[in-house]
Amino acid sequence: MDRASFAASPSLPPPPRTFRGGCVSTPEFNASAYCNNKLVGAKFFYMGYEAAAAHVVEAAESRSPLDTAGHGTLMASTAAGSAVADASYFGYAKGTATGMAPGARIAAYKACWTAGCASSDVLMAFDEAINDGVDIITAALGADRVPFYSDSLAVGAFSAVRKGITVCTSASNYGPGEFTALNVAPWVLTAGASTINRQFPASIILGNNENLTGTSIYEGPPLSAKIPLVYGGDVGSSACEAGKLNATIVAGKIVVCDAGINSRLDKGEAVKLAGGAGAIIGSRQDFGEQTAASAHVLPAVGVTFAAADKIKKYIRETVSPTPAATVVFLGTLIGGGRSAPRMASSSSRGPSFIAPEILKPDITAPGMDTLAAYSGENSPSGLVSDTRRVKFNVIISTSMACAHVSGIAALLRQVHPDWSPAAIKSALMTTAYNQDSAGDIIRDLSTGGASTPFARGAGHVDPNRAVDPGLVYDAATDDYVTFLCSIGYTAQQVAVLTRDGSVTDCATRRGYVGNHNYPAFSVVFRSSASAVTQRRLARNVGNSTTTTYTAYVNSPPGVFVTVQPPTLKFSLLRRTLEYVITFTPQQWNVTTNKYAFGSVVWSDGKYKVTSPIAVAWLPTAQVAAM
Repeated sequence: MDRASFAASPSLPPPPRTFRGGCVSTPEFNASAYCNNKLVGAKFFYMGYEAAAAHVVEAAESRSPLDTAGHGTLMASTAAGSAVADASYFGYAKGTATGMAPGARIAAYKACWTAGCASSDVLMAFDEAINDGVDIITAALGADRVPFYSDSLAVGAFSAVRKGITVCTSASNYGPGEFTALNVAPWVLTAGASTINRQFPASIILGNNENLTGTSIYEGPPLSAKIPLVYGGDVGSSACEAGKLNATIVAGKIVVCDAGINSRLDKGEAVKLAGGAGAIIGSRQDFGEQTAASAHVLPAVGVTFAAADKIKKYIRETVSPTPAATVVFLGTLIGGGRSAPRMASSSSRGPSFIAPEILKPDITAPGMDTLAAYSGENSPSGLVSDTRRVKFNVIISTSMACAHVSGIAALLRQVHPDWSPAAIKSALMTTAYNQDSAGDIIRDLSTGGASTPFARGAGHVDPNRAVDPGLVYDAATDDYVTFLCSIGYTAQQVAVLTRDGSVTDCATRRGYVGNHNYPAFSVVFRSSASAVTQRRLARNVGNSTTTTYTAYVNSPPGVFVTVQPPTLKFSLLRRTLEYVITFTPQQWNVTTNKYAFGSVVWSDGKYKVTSPIAVAWLPTAQVAAM
């Protein structure tokens, strides 16, 4: 937290009077030294962690607000860090590092520790942030596949949203499989991760002069020409597990490591401990084109599954001379002929495992190979053996995407202080773009083809367009309670989320979950003969109070879509209007097309308000009730 991204700024006035928080001092965290008119709050919560599983907060992780892991620093600086010139990771990604909302102030609430996050600590952190008067909460925490009433993030976020606080979360990093998205509550803003137009290429030159391209942020001296090359599976461990590699054989060689079992960084460390000269880390087969730039402790390069297979084939088929390779590290490349953005393979996907009628993730933002401030209390690799310390690090994570969206939400909150969290989410979703730099639908690194709304949500966030979206789809606490009743929750289960002592009579609120006023349409067909109808309320927030919007439908293949009425005529007295959209399956072949996608666009000539349509054939048994 002593990074330049959080330095005091003479251009920032004192915090608003509505903010009631502050910084807590401990022997390891001197609040007067760390906190200022930029970092205006710093608190920590640990009692649940120590009580729940008999864990003890160790000295290395500091029983204080101090970020000893690096994740909080990365998130805070990406969302709202001040501009820092000449930022880089050992020269990689060099430039000015700026958070999305550099004029915003930051309050940090530390609730997670080495062995995880206790639910009670997470809830205490949420409650404290709410009481302190924050405007936006960035909560990129992993979640379990549990009902909303058992999910501390969902419970805490519900309390925040009902107070007008937007909560931004991450979809998590379990992609590219379906139903992997987490943090799927409709009251939170859930971000998936995508690339930017920056790469860190490295060339692998094999002994037969075949050249393969990977990704690396190695910062040390270059490798010598043609070093002996071995496959981890031939020397003790295909995944390059610590202690399993034969040091006698590995010494002085480059080792090819398969994905799985341990982390990429652990693989590099294992090779180094065995005396290896370098590592080539293969990716998962289902990750397709995604490779990873990681802060390895030795010369290392990440390659696709296909490239790793080619290298292993070369090793198998080469007897004389001995298999060999070298790696040429090429630094930072902007553009490079590859379209951007592209969806990260690791970014978790929909449909929602709880309520597939709610599209998740909501939106995508940069989360691949992003540069952000990093804690000086941890190494860039996170490995204990790594003694390096850096001011900035390069990270792949939906957490980074979440932080980008959070900062943009803060900007919207500044422009539209009267907007609800749902209105802010709606503006971000309906103005998102879906074409990449080549003019094609945003691609998916896992397949190489076009991504779908189950990966990218409504599209890539577009801050400038979101300021003036034309229409918004709003929702309030009562709407979320109705949603909870619609998915079958009892009054007792709803009460866990509302936390206000009220008793909800769900018998009077049972409805169709697809009617929740969401800025997207996710349709589930249980029967090939049944049409599905959903209702929406759109509110005019454009510059003209009197205007007429017309619906333009791009129907998903195999589905007939109608909108009634096809036009919405807004006026000073009719600022909010309802419409009904009906989806009828036509020639649906579930054996080849379980999903189909389209969109509906409302336009008055000036604004284009776009909602994605995701249609799924999901027999009842396929969706768990949670």
